[in-house]
Amino acid sequence: MGTISLPVRCDRAAAEALWPELVGAVGNAPIEIDGSGVEHVGQAVLQLLVSARRSGGGARIEASPALLQAAALTGLQSELFEEGDA
Repeated sequence: MGTISLPVRCDRAAAEALWPELVGAVGNAPIEIDGSGVEHVGQAVLQLLVSARRSGGGARIEASPALLQAAALTGLQSELFEEGDA
């Protein structure tokens, strides 16, 4: 499986659209998620990313400044990113 790219606007509608792709990607290897272009992220996508990190082989997330900021504001940095990631 290739990299799953997050849209610029990661709202509830984006979470609903991403859900089947992420479920299909769960396996023994980490899912590669490209969030480098994210400019807005809502709680639904943050929850989806936490779920991806906890499922199967986990997930590696490349983060934009907006995604990093949202993770910091919600206290999810350590949940979403390994030390040295993003």
